[in-house]
Amino acid sequence: MLRERVSEDIYVFTSALYAQVTASVIVTPDGVILVDTLPLPIEAREVAAFAERVSPAGARYVILTHYHADHTYGAYLYPHAEVVAHAHCRTLLDKRGRSALKAAQQQQPELNEVSIRLPDVTFENGEMGICLGGKLLRILHLPGHTQDSTAVYLEDGRILFAADTVMPVPSVTDGDIDAFRASLQRLLELQIENLVQGHGEIILRGEIKEIIQRNIDYLDQIEEKVAQAVRQGTAGREALKRDSIESCGLSRIPLNGLVQQIHVANLLTLYDRMAKAL
Repeated sequence: MLRERVSEDIYVFTSALYAQVTASVIVTPDGVILVDTLPLPIEAREVAAFAERVSPAGARYVILTHYHADHTYGAYLYPHAEVVAHAHCRTLLDKRGRSALKAAQQQQPELNEVSIRLPDVTFENGEMGICLGGKLLRILHLPGHTQDSTAVYLEDGRILFAADTVMPVPSVTDGDIDAFRASLQRLLELQIENLVQGHGEIILRGEIKEIIQRNIDYLDQIEEKVAQAVRQGTAGREALKRDSIESCGLSRIPLNGLVQQIHVANLLTLYDRMAKAL
């Protein structure tokens, strides 16, 4: 697992075991704030141990950016922290997360110790704030990847923990493409010095707006491509299975090639939605 120091008191952990998913540790004089937790106990425990080591007060808050397993499974390791998320995240973890975990445990025995930790504090409107040890964080509701997706903006240092709202390729299979576009447009309005993706490398200031705009353009292109395929019927759907992510302006290299699989899943999901709407 990779640990990077973004600033004097902010660390980002990137999983070596699952899709380069990230979890972040924000250290303050009054304790630690975590943004996501990593899914597999062997790595999640390293993050938890680090949080205890760098602050005598330990973890005070754990912010879950959305309900997906790779961002939430490690929350059980922080019994004394307040878990914070959007209200939809709590509902989705309760309704979908429990059954999904049981199914995953049958395939992956290393998950047997994991239990679903529901958020203690939730919000429903556009954003909420957390202030700890002089650090102000804004938790922004940015639906699109999922209904409950959020990002965390640290005012001090202008650091955005974007979660899966920004990753090497947008994923809409569990979300909404129009909401996703609107959320990305909202990010363009923020002053961001460093952007921590939900998966993959940290993005620095000079690249941030270009990468966000590229993701918006990607969503536009796949929507147009799928609309054309729907007009072609079944043959169009089959062609989408062979489509290259490069044709929509993104590289297939990040995440060890997983982005190409996400791309095809996006196309087929949009095809089925559009075809059903006819």
